[in-house]
Amino acid sequence: MLSQRRLAAGRRRGDNQEMPRAEPPPPLVLASASPRRAELLAAAGIAFEVDTADVDETPRAGEAPDVYVQRLALAKARAVAGRHPACLVLGADTTVVVDGTILGKPVDAADARAMLRRLSGRAHQVLTGVALVRDGGTVEVDVAVTDVWFAPMTDADVDAYVATGEPMDKAGAYGIQGRASRFVTRIDGSYSNVVGLPVALVHQWLRDSPETSKDLAPATHSGGPEPA
Repeated sequence: MLSQRRLAAGRRRGDNQEMPRAEPPPPLVLASASPRRAELLAAAGIAFEVDTADVDETPRAGEAPDVYVQRLALAKARAVAGRHPACLVLGADTTVVVDGTILGKPVDAADARAMLRRLSGRAHQVLTGVALVRDGGTVEVDVAVTDVWFAPMTDADVDAYVATGEPMDKAGAYGIQGRASRFVTRIDGSYSNVVGLPVALVHQWLRDSPETSKDLAPATHSGGPEPA
């Protein structure tokens, strides 16, 4: 009888205990495979998860650079939004522009060297299109522009930098946050935009959104980014 009373008491105590609650998913989804964008959001204390989009990034004939990056940002966000109906989805696309020409990711080392020679000793622009989408409908879309100046680069500079492999997955064949920083003499505009995401603009959008404004306390994203 004593053991039965203890068992019944244990059941009653257990009945009063709350089951652990599953954490709700972050209200922001990053529709990008870029580890740099994920690092920028995490460093800014913005909670998010990653769901990558498979989008054709080929520029259309005669397409202006700003139109191009906005189109891709929207396409990436919309491709993912259907899988996250309760979330805001952030899409982004970054490109380098010199003399009105879009410099995307180099196809090989020779292409990377040619891009860097075009950037040597002069200014160029870095454009990032950003789009915020919910349920396939556009919430916000914009383009951030940063002017970047490069010091003159010798052929040896170019060859040594390309040999590191760093240029190969980056628009314009360089990463300002990496070894290419030695060639950057000046920027005018957002530094994070050159890395791949205008963080201040994204934060402003999220701060103004009722879905995310309460979630802007320091946090990290759930899950790691997919490889680029």
